[in-house]
Amino acid sequence: MFDAAPRSDLPNAPGVGYKPQHFADIIENPAPVEWLEIHAENYMGQGGRPLAQLRHLAERFPISVHGVGLSIGGEGALDAEHLARLKTLCDWLNPASFSEHLAWSTHESAFLNDLLPLPYTKETLTRVVDHVDQVQEALGRKMLLENPSSYLAFSESTHSETDFLSEIARRTGCGLLLDVNNVFVSATNLQMDARAYIDAFPLDRVCEIHLGGHDEDEDDHGRPLLIDSHGAEIADPVWALLDYTLERSGARPLLIEWDTDVPDWPILAAEAMRGAKALALQS
Repeated sequence: MFDAAPRSDLPNAPGVGYKPQHFADIIENPAPVEWLEIHAENYMGQGGRPLAQLRHLAERFPISVHGVGLSIGGEGALDAEHLARLKTLCDWLNPASFSEHLAWSTHESAFLNDLLPLPYTKETLTRVVDHVDQVQEALGRKMLLENPSSYLAFSESTHSETDFLSEIARRTGCGLLLDVNNVFVSATNLQMDARAYIDAFPLDRVCEIHLGGHDEDEDDHGRPLLIDSHGAEIADPVWALLDYTLERSGARPLLIEWDTDVPDWPILAAEAMRGAKALALQS
């Protein structure tokens, strides 16, 4: 198990998910952004412009690597080839942070283009703990585990999500990544109290906070259904939930995610500036 003391090598400042179309803007005037996140699977190739740009950015900014393909919650063994390629990336980049999702996305040899939920049971807990241990040992670094956005709950679950994440962190020494938009989406979809979820979350384990946009829809019964799309501005109730969280956690590295319908840089920078103001209230 890794040292249980939580820490982050990222600044307690806004970061954004890096998109190549913003490269020139970031180099010229990144303010207020102080760090960048990349998706690991986009940088597992050999050479080319993506890695050249990443090397240049890494000379100026702390980089967070966010994985989307390990299938930490999958029933089968972790993909050894994928894990080896991830290690190669982390060895040369030496990122300030590495994170993955509490989800699964593989079945046998098939890769499903989604991050799917888990039942929170004793058996699932043992499997996820084993996988987190395997990843941390292979990479030689602590990883962060992100809370999911949920659209259903499993009747067989015997743990709350917050207790499940807390126990994983306790057993493995991993840190946690708190996605506040995911909390809001899940609370709306499952008719839970988002603030009560934050109150129960092990905030002492949180090394990053994420924010993103969501889409609004309705389920078959006409109830609100939120989709974690990362394709719009962050909603005002999510900003309010962030303020509530920061009052309890203190300042943390704060990422603005925008992965679909990506806007021009000034719009993304304005979201980051709003994040900087939220963090400033904690100083």
